[in-house]
Amino acid sequence: MARRKRHEEPSNHERWLVSYADFITLLFAFFVVMYSISSINEGKYRVLSETLTNAFVTPAQSLKPVQVGEQVRNLVPMAGEYAAPEPVPSEPEPEPEAAAESESQTTPSNMDEVRAQLDLALDDYIDQKLVNITRTDRGIEVEMKSKMLFRSGSASLSSSAYRALRSVAMILKRLPNRINVEGHTDNVPIKTVTFPSNWELSAARAASVVHLFAKLGVGSKRMAATGYGEHQPIDDNGSEAGRQSNRRVALVIMAGEPERKAGRIGRASEAGQ
Repeated sequence: MARRKRHEEPSNHERWLVSYADFITLLFAFFVVMYSISSINEGKYRVLSETLTNAFVTPAQSLKPVQVGEQVRNLVPMAGEYAAPEPVPSEPEPEPEAAAESESQTTPSNMDEVRAQLDLALDDYIDQKLVNITRTDRGIEVEMKSKMLFRSGSASLSSSAYRALRSVAMILKRLPNRINVEGHTDNVPIKTVTFPSNWELSAARAASVVHLFAKLGVGSKRMAATGYGEHQPIDDNGSEAGRQSNRRVALVIMAGEPERKAGRIGRASEAGQ
């Protein structure tokens, strides 16, 4: 019986085109990525760096199931909110009359005493040149560098900032003076969904400080948050050291009208001598 002849399929000599097409596609993607990196600005790079850092340093979430009624918002802080590392016990706000009586009993006799208390509370930060406390016509200005309060491009307070501001809040809550919190940035542009410009970033940082003070017992009606962006620099933005100086939050404890007049009279008498 004759053996049946096996039919052989013709070999495909063009299979290399598949690998070649894949290689061309990958090469195209590579050049697109290279072009994107070459055209990125410093503000976008700063935001990208911050995002990657948060992704790698954020501790792992618990594997326990979320209980019914638990607020998911507590697991993921919203944009612009500070992430307090320690819980702040909620205390009932005193009645207005009782609060006024308490303030009149515990308020230091003059602004020099307040400055001395702030110097003592922030001594470590002053030694590191992260905080500068001065007496001006407006009152007492506590200038804090942004790097001790926030990460780059962020308005969330760090754990070290929480410890420092808590010490300040213990002094401020006993005072009747008005308190202005002013946020400042350098001139490096930023444009994100959360912060379209340095205006929003500086205002959000000032608001984060005000929110923390309010939670720590400082009267909300006495506080104001203001964002100046890059428009009130105290140093040259042409150098990194100058930009670091300009990135700051200024806490101004406003002096009363009698204190302002006394300060002007004292300076006038010194000038006459």
